Amino acid sequence: MTTLEKAQLWLTDIFDAETREKVQELIDANAPDLEDSFYRELEFGTGGMRGIMGVGTNRLNKYTLGQATQGLANYLHQQFPNQDIKVAIAYDVRNNSKEFGKLVADVLTANGIKVLLFKNHRPTPELSFTVRDKKCNAGIVLTASHNPPEYNGYKVYWNDGAQVVPPDDENIIKEVYATQFDQIKFNGNDDLIEWIGEEQDDVYIDACMQNSLYQNIGRDNLNIVFTSIHGTTYTTIPKALKKAGFTKVDLVTEQMIPSGNFPTVESPNPEEPAALEMAMDLAKITNGDIVIGCDPDGDRLGIAVRNLDNEIQLLNGNQTNTILTYYILDQWKKQGKITGKEFIGSTIVTSDIFFDIAQKFGVDCKVGLTGFKWIGKMIRDFEGKEKFVCGGEESFGFMTGDFVRDKDSCGSILLACEIAAWCKANGKTMYQYMIEIYQDLGLYFEGLVNVVRKGREGAEEIQNMMKNFRENPPKEIAGSLVEEIKDFKEQTCFVVSKNAKNVMDDIPKSNVLIYYTQDGTKVCVRPSGTEPKIKFYVSVKDSISSEADFVEKLPRLEAKIDAVKSSLNLN
Repeated sequence: MTTLEKAQLWLTDIFDAETREKVQELIDANAPDLEDSFYRELEFGTGGMRGIMGVGTNRLNKYTLGQATQGLANYLHQQFPNQDIKVAIAYDVRNNSKEFGKLVADVLTANGIKVLLFKNHRPTPELSFTVRDKKCNAGIVLTASHNPPEYNGYKVYWNDGAQVVPPDDENIIKEVYATQFDQIKFNGNDDLIEWIGEEQDDVYIDACMQNSLYQNIGRDNLNIVFTSIHGTTYTTIPKALKKAGFTKVDLVTEQMIPSGNFPTVESPNPEEPAALEMAMDLAKITNGDIVIGCDPDGDRLGIAVRNLDNEIQLLNGNQTNTILTYYILDQWKKQGKITGKEFIGSTIVTSDIFFDIAQKFGVDCKVGLTGFKWIGKMIRDFEGKEKFVCGGEESFGFMTGDFVRDKDSCGSILLACEIAAWCKANGKTMYQYMIEIYQDLGLYFEGLVNVVRKGREGAEEIQNMMKNFRENPPKEIAGSLVEEIKDFKEQTCFVVSKNAKNVMDDIPKSNVLIYYTQDGTKVCVRPSGTEPKIKFYVSVKDSISSEADFVEKLPRLEAKIDAVKSSLNLN
């Protein structure tokens, strides 16, 4: 079926007048958007879907959301027969999120499912918490994380508060794709909706404090600058900081206004220094010790602290997580809470320093695929056998305790501020504390390269790039011989020097490649599951004995990452 024929199906009376009109406009104009809007179905992946808003099968709209929700409703009835099913729904600040939230609620209630619907924007981790707190069967959040303003998305959570994983994810996908547009029940029943308000914030914040705070030292002497970057955390973080006793908090007022257009930034992604520029500028005025920003749905956090030159510097995700993890385990050790049956969670693209941290404190480090749903699965799989302490991934996500089953900026921010306050009270900065950790365990440094390829041709190019890396792997990277190749799609580990290929089936299949060289360099190649890009994660390491040693060797590692990029033609 041609793209035009697919589009013409949307001119039938299954679709409302507004949708038919917009589709007809695309057809009449023979607009380039017509091809991209209809050439495929918007992929409902293993955690949900994310896409550009608009009409068409490859867009997020009333019908693709309705199809996803109807499929989920069908699956819920299969899994919980003869039960009163409850689903919690939250949404972020993105354009149409509130309307989409009510639309999704209507489809569920039309299927006889009770809905707990937040009255206004709330962070994704609060939704995860609420699923468990309110004993729901599932949860849904309308968000596209830090994607550009034209995007929105839909994530599904199961009754443990974590994003759906096998076999539930695959079974939901089957139900979604088996659902025809004319089978969607849109006529909701408002009697089955329970509205959730600020009272739930307090319960959530109390849980964050209970799981993230260890010692009350210097909280009234820490200068904090916070920005929600127009996102949902305007509802929780200022309140949480105040409740925890952090009294010197300056807000970037222009960015505390929720907006799906993100008017003051090019991208609302706290991984990018530009997103925190206004907060860093404010910190110069207020003499801020720590700068914090969150993405629109409030699960990721970016942290900037004063470096050795007393300038505000954004930490990368691995650096932040290294500090938080080391500190937590150090506190657990001092409190006698480590028995040898504890673990931390990480991912295959995250720094290997977490193996070293785990070994130092006598806990296990479990590793999963990219995405916090796999850390959530670890918690569920080992519940009652091993205690989960904390987990993180390089893309600015961290979680303390298991009360939330997704990355959680609120608990992580409280923890980071405690560490910063403790450091200041002891005459050092958080950055110096990080260097002390590197002196103890080795200096790891990472870089990330995103290669963006949009549209159908871009998707094919990314596919060909992965095919080439798989079939023609580099023999050396930046002058160091490749010693090990891990292929998570084939589930194999090839040791070059031994010419031996071993099975690696402890982690589910995924289109990811990792190369290790003889000098300890690690390069991970992975297509993004949510954006039109292929990602290259580079990690290099060395040992240091002092701050002066750190200052000398860090530029060398930065140069080494540049050499890796050149070696792989990524410049």
